[in-house]
Amino acid sequence: MDDTHSSDRALVAAVLAKRPGAFEQLVRSHQGLCWHIIQRMVRNPEDTRELCQDTFLRVHQCLHQYRGESALKSWIGRVAYTIALRHLQHKRIPLVEAHDDEGAPLVESVADDFDLETACADAEIAAHLHAAIDALPPLQRTLLTLYYLEESTIPEIAAITGLAGGTIKSHLFRSRLRLRETLETRTGVAA
Repeated sequence: MDDTHSSDRALVAAVLAKRPGAFEQLVRSHQGLCWHIIQRMVRNPEDTRELCQDTFLRVHQCLHQYRGESALKSWIGRVAYTIALRHLQHKRIPLVEAHDDEGAPLVESVADDFDLETACADAEIAAHLHAAIDALPPLQRTLLTLYYLEESTIPEIAAITGLAGGTIKSHLFRSRLRLRETLETRTGVAA
Protein backbone atom coordinates (compact mmCIF):
# COMPACT_ATOMS: atom_id res chain seq x y z
CA MET A 1 0.00 0.00 0.00
CA ASP A 2 1.48 3.37 -0.95
CA ASP A 3 1.63 6.54 1.14
CA THR A 4 -1.34 8.12 -0.64
CA HIS A 5 -3.60 5.17 0.20
CA SER A 6 -2.38 5.22 3.81
CA SER A 7 -2.99 8.95 4.18
CA ASP A 8 -6.40 8.60 2.47
CA ARG A 9 -7.43 5.91 4.94
CA ALA A 10 -6.12 7.94 7.87
CA LEU A 11 -8.04 11.03 6.76
CA VAL A 12 -11.24 9.03 6.22
CA ALA A 13 -10.84 7.43 9.65
CA ALA A 14 -10.35 10.88 11.22
CA VAL A 15 -13.48 12.24 9.52
CA LEU A 16 -15.54 9.21 10.52
CA ALA A 17 -14.24 9.57 14.10
CA LYS A 18 -15.44 13.20 13.97
CA ARG A 19 -12.02 14.61 14.82
CA PRO A 20 -12.06 18.43 14.77
CA GLY A 21 -10.87 19.84 11.46
CA ALA A 22 -10.67 16.49 9.67
CA PHE A 23 -13.57 17.10 7.29
CA GLU A 24 -12.32 20.63 6.59
CA GLN A 25 -8.94 19.12 5.67
CA LEU A 26 -10.66 16.68 3.32
CA VAL A 27 -12.56 19.54 1.66
CA ARG A 28 -9.42 21.70 1.32
CA SER A 29 -7.51 18.77 -0.19
CA HIS A 30 -10.12 17.98 -2.83
CA GLN A 31 -12.08 21.18 -3.51
CA GLY A 32 -9.93 22.09 -6.52
CA LEU A 33 -10.63 18.74 -8.17
CA CYS A 34 -14.33 19.06 -7.38
CA TRP A 35 -14.45 22.60 -8.80
CA HIS A 36 -12.59 21.63 -11.99
CA ILE A 37 -14.86 18.70 -12.73
CA ILE A 38 -18.13 20.51 -12.07
CA GLN A 39 -17.16 23.86 -13.62
CA ARG A 40 -16.02 22.20 -16.84
CA MET A 41 -19.28 20.33 -17.06
CA VAL A 42 -21.84 22.99 -16.11
CA ARG A 43 -19.98 26.27 -16.89
CA ASN A 44 -22.09 28.31 -14.49
CA PRO A 45 -20.32 29.70 -11.38
CA GLU A 46 -23.47 29.76 -9.23
CA ASP A 47 -24.43 26.22 -10.20
CA THR A 48 -20.82 25.11 -9.73
CA ARG A 49 -20.69 26.49 -6.17
CA GLU A 50 -23.99 24.83 -5.30
CA LEU A 51 -23.01 21.52 -6.87
CA CYS A 52 -19.62 21.54 -5.10
CA GLN A 53 -21.46 22.01 -1.81
CA ASP A 54 -23.80 19.17 -2.77
CA THR A 55 -20.76 17.02 -3.59
CA PHE A 56 -19.15 17.49 -0.20
CA LEU A 57 -22.48 17.01 1.54
CA ARG A 58 -22.82 13.69 -0.31
CA VAL A 59 -19.20 12.81 0.52
CA HIS A 60 -19.87 13.50 4.20
CA GLN A 61 -23.05 11.40 4.13
CA CYS A 62 -21.49 8.48 2.27
CA LEU A 63 -17.87 8.49 3.45
CA HIS A 64 -18.52 5.35 5.49
CA GLN A 65 -18.96 3.57 2.13
CA TYR A 66 -15.40 4.41 1.00
CA ARG A 67 -13.52 1.11 1.08
CA GLY A 68 -10.11 2.37 0.00
CA GLU A 69 -10.03 0.28 -3.17
CA SER A 70 -9.25 3.40 -5.19
CA ALA A 71 -7.65 6.70 -4.30
CA LEU A 72 -9.85 9.05 -2.28
CA LYS A 73 -9.29 11.60 -5.07
CA SER A 74 -10.93 9.22 -7.56
CA TRP A 75 -13.81 8.44 -5.21
CA ILE A 76 -14.57 12.12 -4.54
CA GLY A 77 -14.09 12.92 -8.25
CA ARG A 78 -16.66 10.25 -9.07
CA VAL A 79 -19.15 11.82 -6.65
CA ALA A 80 -18.58 15.28 -8.21
CA TYR A 81 -18.88 13.88 -11.73
CA THR A 82 -22.12 12.05 -10.89
CA ILE A 83 -23.68 15.15 -9.32
CA ALA A 84 -22.71 17.31 -12.31
CA LEU A 85 -23.97 14.64 -14.71
CA ARG A 86 -27.35 14.53 -12.95
CA HIS A 87 -27.52 18.33 -13.09
CA LEU A 88 -26.93 18.26 -16.87
CA GLN A 89 -29.51 15.51 -17.31
CA HIS A 90 -32.04 17.46 -15.27
CA LYS A 91 -31.47 20.53 -17.46
CA ARG A 92 -31.48 18.32 -20.58
CA ILE A 93 -28.02 19.44 -21.67
CA PRO A 94 -26.31 16.81 -23.87
CA LEU A 95 -23.04 15.44 -22.55
CA VAL A 96 -21.49 15.00 -26.00
CA GLU A 97 -22.35 16.17 -29.47
CA ALA A 98 -24.48 13.71 -31.42
CA HIS A 99 -22.02 13.38 -34.31
CA ASP A 100 -19.09 12.60 -32.00
CA ASP A 101 -19.95 8.91 -31.66
CA GLU A 102 -21.04 8.19 -35.22
CA GLY A 103 -18.48 5.70 -36.45
CA ALA A 104 -15.49 7.39 -34.88
CA PRO A 105 -12.76 4.81 -34.29
CA LEU A 106 -11.34 4.34 -30.82
CA VAL A 107 -7.78 5.55 -30.55
CA GLU A 108 -5.39 3.39 -28.58
CA SER A 109 -2.79 6.06 -27.90
CA VAL A 110 -3.33 9.44 -26.26
CA ALA A 111 0.03 10.75 -27.37
CA ASP A 112 0.36 12.87 -30.45
CA ASP A 113 2.37 15.93 -31.41
CA PHE A 114 -0.06 18.49 -29.98
CA ASP A 115 1.26 20.03 -26.75
CA LEU A 116 -1.21 22.15 -24.75
CA GLU A 117 1.56 23.90 -22.77
CA THR A 118 3.32 25.02 -25.94
CA ALA A 119 0.02 26.21 -27.38
CA CYS A 120 -0.51 28.38 -24.29
CA ALA A 121 2.86 30.12 -24.54
CA ASP A 122 1.40 33.15 -26.29
CA ALA A 123 -1.32 35.04 -24.37
CA GLU A 124 -3.46 35.49 -27.47
CA ILE A 125 -3.27 31.82 -28.33
CA ALA A 126 -4.05 30.99 -24.70
CA ALA A 127 -7.20 33.11 -24.87
CA HIS A 128 -8.25 31.34 -28.07
CA LEU A 129 -7.43 27.97 -26.48
CA HIS A 130 -9.60 28.68 -23.44
CA ALA A 131 -12.46 29.83 -25.67
CA ALA A 132 -12.08 26.66 -27.77
CA ILE A 133 -12.09 24.47 -24.65
CA ASP A 134 -15.21 26.23 -23.39
CA ALA A 135 -16.90 25.51 -26.73
CA LEU A 136 -16.34 21.75 -26.34
CA PRO A 137 -19.18 19.56 -25.07
CA PRO A 138 -19.24 19.04 -21.27
CA LEU A 139 -17.72 15.57 -21.28
CA GLN A 140 -14.77 16.55 -23.46
CA ARG A 141 -14.10 19.71 -21.39
CA THR A 142 -14.13 17.62 -18.25
CA LEU A 143 -11.84 14.91 -19.62
CA LEU A 144 -9.31 17.51 -20.83
CA THR A 145 -9.40 19.19 -17.42
CA LEU A 146 -8.88 15.94 -15.55
CA TYR A 147 -6.07 14.81 -17.85
CA TYR A 148 -4.15 18.07 -18.30
CA LEU A 149 -5.00 20.29 -15.30
CA GLU A 150 -5.53 17.67 -12.60
CA GLU A 151 -2.91 15.40 -14.22
CA SER A 152 -5.12 12.38 -13.63
CA THR A 153 -4.18 9.13 -15.34
CA ILE A 154 -6.51 7.33 -17.75
CA PRO A 155 -7.35 4.72 -15.05
CA GLU A 156 -8.10 7.51 -12.54
CA ILE A 157 -10.36 9.25 -15.06
CA ALA A 158 -12.07 5.92 -15.75
CA ALA A 159 -12.70 5.52 -12.01
CA ILE A 160 -14.17 9.03 -11.83
CA THR A 161 -16.33 8.89 -14.95
CA GLY A 162 -17.10 5.21 -15.29
CA LEU A 163 -15.99 5.36 -18.93
CA ALA A 164 -13.73 2.76 -20.53
CA GLY A 165 -10.09 3.73 -21.04
CA GLY A 166 -10.41 3.49 -24.82
CA THR A 167 -13.43 5.79 -24.78
CA ILE A 168 -11.51 8.34 -22.70
CA LYS A 169 -8.53 8.17 -25.07
CA SER A 170 -10.83 8.61 -28.05
CA HIS A 171 -12.49 11.68 -26.52
CA LEU A 172 -9.09 13.17 -25.62
CA PHE A 173 -7.80 12.54 -29.15
CA ARG A 174 -10.86 14.10 -30.79
CA SER A 175 -10.82 17.03 -28.35
CA ARG A 176 -7.18 17.80 -29.10
CA LEU A 177 -7.82 17.48 -32.83
CA ARG A 178 -10.75 19.88 -32.55
CA LEU A 179 -8.69 22.32 -30.47
CA ARG A 180 -5.87 22.18 -33.01
CA GLU A 181 -8.26 22.91 -35.88
CA THR A 182 -9.90 25.77 -33.95
CA LEU A 183 -6.56 27.34 -33.08
CA GLU A 184 -5.33 27.06 -36.65
CA THR A 185 -8.53 28.67 -37.92
CA ARG A 186 -8.56 31.51 -35.37
CA THR A 187 -4.87 32.31 -35.25
CA GLY A 188 -3.56 31.07 -38.59
CA VAL A 189 -0.79 29.33 -36.67
CA ALA A 190 -0.35 25.60 -37.04
CA ALA A 191 -0.58 24.09 -33.57
